Amino acid sequence: MKIFLAQQNYHIGNFESNTQKIISAIESARAQGGDLIVFSELSICGYAPRDFLEFDDFITKCEDAIEQIKPYTKDIGVLVGGPQRNSVKEGKALFNSAFLLYNQELKGVVQKTCLPNYDVFDEYRYFEPAYAWDILEFKGKKLAVTVCEDIWNLGDNPLYRKCPMDELMMSKPDVMINLSASPFDYTHDEDRKATIKANVSKYKIPLFYCNCVGSQTEVVFDGGSLVFDAAANLRGQLPKFEEALESFILLDDGTIDAPIIESADSVRDALLDPAQLDESLHIAQVHDAIVMGIRDYFSKMGFTKAILGSSGGIDSAVTLALACEALGAENVRAILLPSDYSTAHSVDDAVALSVQLGNPYDIIPIKNIYQSFLTELEPFFNKLPFGIAEENIQSRTRGNLLMAMANKFGYILLNTSNKSELATGYGTLYGDMAGGLAVLGDCYKLQVYALARYINRNAQLIPGNIIQKAPSAELRPGQKDSDSLPEYEILDKLLYQYIEKTKGPNEIKAQGFDAALVDRVLRMVNLNEYKRSQFCPIIRISPKAFGVGRRIPIVGKYLS
Repeated sequence: MKIFLAQQNYHIGNFESNTQKIISAIESARAQGGDLIVFSELSICGYAPRDFLEFDDFITKCEDAIEQIKPYTKDIGVLVGGPQRNSVKEGKALFNSAFLLYNQELKGVVQKTCLPNYDVFDEYRYFEPAYAWDILEFKGKKLAVTVCEDIWNLGDNPLYRKCPMDELMMSKPDVMINLSASPFDYTHDEDRKATIKANVSKYKIPLFYCNCVGSQTEVVFDGGSLVFDAAANLRGQLPKFEEALESFILLDDGTIDAPIIESADSVRDALLDPAQLDESLHIAQVHDAIVMGIRDYFSKMGFTKAILGSSGGIDSAVTLALACEALGAENVRAILLPSDYSTAHSVDDAVALSVQLGNPYDIIPIKNIYQSFLTELEPFFNKLPFGIAEENIQSRTRGNLLMAMANKFGYILLNTSNKSELATGYGTLYGDMAGGLAVLGDCYKLQVYALARYINRNAQLIPGNIIQKAPSAELRPGQKDSDSLPEYEILDKLLYQYIEKTKGPNEIKAQGFDAALVDRVLRMVNLNEYKRSQFCPIIRISPKAFGVGRRIPIVGKYLS
């Protein structure tokens, strides 16, 4: 049996585009003699549609898409994912299903049992778990079809009623086929491989795993679809961060006619503690994920041009370089907004960066506007000492100018804040926290430096002085980040333990961090949740990003 995996980039709710993509892949697979083609989870509508699923018209359009695909299934089987109405059982109105189409007919449906309800997932809000588990017969083969689920060992949760593969194994299937929508994070590649290998080792039959690719707002899907033989040897792996259509031959004896890529013994165990925040954390994949995140956000929203504030600092430099790669340098406009506190080398560095990248740039000094604010506020400030209010006026002046340029010329403002700053509240609402998309909001400061070094791997696109100088917001004379924050080498590791590893204050102190510092940093993180709740979408690259995957109350108290 010749089985194709169709790793595709869908656009949520764009039924015309999604359906055409699916049909095109079916036609290509048929032309190459394919017996079966497999698409990813909820491929009809894109993953995750969230509350679109509550619109009856949305579900009707999903059903219409299935009907449009049927005529193209002559002589080839098609496994495609989509929502299905629950017309028989009590409970939620929908199932998350896989549909087997063949010879212009619906031959079978499999419903997802294990509905993830953690981090960015919220499937139990919309879907009912499956009530029955049956193999699908196709061309003399027994297919054990699952929708993500057992791959991640979720079947032991009593909410799910049954473990699908345990039920399906009673019918002695020939092959497992899994339709998935598994998001990227920098721990997930080897983790995914190792977990799938464990499942294949348990059930001892081949597995075809089809993952989607592409970015949906803040969540990035990396593709990397996999094929394992019954001995848990890796026989196929589709590329990362790009669409692909590849075929594999499942022989009658259950083996796969493809060379071994990695033996069962060589597939690494899951990464349990990626605590080192440096290049070892798959920085190339982080780079590719962010570039895809920017590109898809713009293309799927119909935007073409970006704008950002370029300060001569590391965060804006890395953001600018990534945006130029994603959108083309000619489509990214940098605005330099120096104040009286900006050093000459910061302006020079920012200019050198844009010259090197080839993007357009402008310089708009903020001195006069900032001074007009101070003049108007002078009677009310009553000669109080210079402080955070005056610093924030500078930041908000820059934000207003950037938004004015964006509105006037149809740009989307890219935010340049990093995760260390967002965690500790080191940013100004409606100032440097403004933007339509946060490029680095899930990258700690040390990871930003690692990205800069990666961007410069073949040529020095980012000037060396930007990477080497001490980070500063330049809102007062001689200011450095370290005046307000611990050194990033310490801060980032502490934040990682609290945010990604969800360690409490006492647990973190027990690791050797200074107790007073832990209390101070965690207090900053908790008190600044109100800022993050007003922040723009963040491209997710970590196991625990700010945004939809981290639901912390704004008005709450959790301190040592």
